[in-house]
Amino acid sequence: MHPTALRTSPLNRAVLAAGLGFFVDAFDLFLFNVYRIPSLMELGLTGAELREQGERLLALQMAGMMVGGILTGIIGDRRGRVAVLFGSIVLYSLCNLANAMVQDVDTYAAIRFLAGLGLAGELGAGVTLVAESMTAERRGYGTILVATLGAFGAVCAGLAGDLLPWRTAFAVAGGAGLLLLLFRVRSMETGMFQRAKASAARRGSFTHLFADKKRALRYFACIAMGVPIWFSVGLLITLSPELAAEHGVDGWVLTRAFILFQLGITAGDLGTGVLSQLFRTRRWVIVGGMLVAIVATVGYFAALRMSVGSYPACFGMGLGCGYLSVFATTTVEHFGTNLRVLVAATVTNFMRGSITLLIPFHIWLEHQFGLNTTMGLVITGTLVWALALTSVLALPETFGRDLEFVE
Repeated sequence: MHPTALRTSPLNRAVLAAGLGFFVDAFDLFLFNVYRIPSLMELGLTGAELREQGERLLALQMAGMMVGGILTGIIGDRRGRVAVLFGSIVLYSLCNLANAMVQDVDTYAAIRFLAGLGLAGELGAGVTLVAESMTAERRGYGTILVATLGAFGAVCAGLAGDLLPWRTAFAVAGGAGLLLLLFRVRSMETGMFQRAKASAARRGSFTHLFADKKRALRYFACIAMGVPIWFSVGLLITLSPELAAEHGVDGWVLTRAFILFQLGITAGDLGTGVLSQLFRTRRWVIVGGMLVAIVATVGYFAALRMSVGSYPACFGMGLGCGYLSVFATTTVEHFGTNLRVLVAATVTNFMRGSITLLIPFHIWLEHQFGLNTTMGLVITGTLVWALALTSVLALPETFGRDLEFVE
């Protein structure tokens, strides 16, 4: 493969390949959130077991993504960004097709873990490929397109919940992934990776990532920045039917809440991405998005307390969490070419996989202090948002940074 020259326009093959990949990634990732209840009910689960097994499968999928983030990150920095994009799409497409035929919960769980492994490489490798393929001043527009296509994929997952049986939806996701594989046949590697490959720098090394204290703290701060996004969609939206029932809210529809949240993220990705380019800052745009999401989250809980529920608050949370595109861009800008995919893949997947810690944490709070689900999530969310704001304020500005460097 020949390395690409730096581009100024986001309408190029690298951006489209990464963006469509993130579309399929998000579509598949959120299918389980949307079909969690109907699919498990069809497999014979009811009552408390329905929630417990649903959270178990979600945790296993996220665990697969965390493990996959490490593996794909190492491969991406040692073998190339394109190698990850090819391998990941094959694995999660085949898993989706298998998911469409599952007949028991244990097989369902194993497939979701393997799908998580496959999904792990898409966003990190894709955003890195885009960032290294475009000029410093214009790369933000490329990641805007990637993140927006991903958010639209999640919207389509919500729409599928109203239109398609769950088995059909998983089969569609698998078929879409295999079609995208054909589009990626001509994807080209970046020049930055080729030059880093020729250098003596250690590539894709987890130990090297933590060899320097400041580098390690920068890494953890990037993860903490992204955790609120998954807290919002993975817990507040996914568990909204349980929260609505807890407060006596009648007629709550999960797919409606989910679609509005993802429409908010789509608008937020576009808005924060453009604002970041116009005002030439990543850091303060992320802070602004976080504040919008926090206000909307307060409104979400206030509406529940009044036993009315609030779909507009779901949109508002998504709008604020739309700092995802800027978050992904600044993450790759913080690290050198020899560690960039490792960082991008693990940061995005550890922030998604944080759900595996947040679920038992909020349950522990509820059992330990006799709290209901709402209060457990309020306390969890307060800690998550406080850490995220502290982290983004501690990190330096990265807008316009030259990415031609190694760690």
